[in-house]
Amino acid sequence: MFQESQMIHLRKTKTEDIDFVCALESEKENAQFIIPWSREKHIQSLTDDDILHLMIEEKESNNLVGYIILAGLNNHNKSLELMRITIALKGRGYGKEAFKLIKEWTFNCYGANRLWLDVKTTNLRAIHLYEGQGFKIEGTLRECLVSNHGYESLHVMSLLRREYVDSCVNSI
Repeated sequence: MFQESQMIHLRKTKTEDIDFVCALESEKENAQFIIPWSREKHIQSLTDDDILHLMIEEKESNNLVGYIILAGLNNHNKSLELMRITIALKGRGYGKEAFKLIKEWTFNCYGANRLWLDVKTTNLRAIHLYEGQGFKIEGTLRECLVSNHGYESLHVMSLLRREYVDSCVNSI
């Protein structure tokens, strides 16, 4: 097991999990907010030493409820990118719990100074979740993606180690 809480556990993704991941990415509710990877790209990422591909399982049932992809493990600046977090069963707290575990691992185990992500400016649910997790908008990449709806913009958001530590101290 990679990380766990009372609600979920995170484990490294296996090849047999990739069908679940691809199906989750292609769901209409998710596909509008992410750039799906091919099955082959997901499989290749499993052996890439710069990428951490994790499955989120509900602890009691061991049912898959989502996945997370982190990149930049070899970044000498200790800046990790949260490339993707996708949850199948929304509104049940799995995303918040997964964030808690990922932040704890990122800053306490891996020793990163910065955890960052980009998010489509239209993905208000995710932006709200990220802000609730302490992430701050650093800037906007205006109309940087072409989609079926025209050009879309991305916010770049980050959480620094000192902000994470401060939030842990203040929650005691």
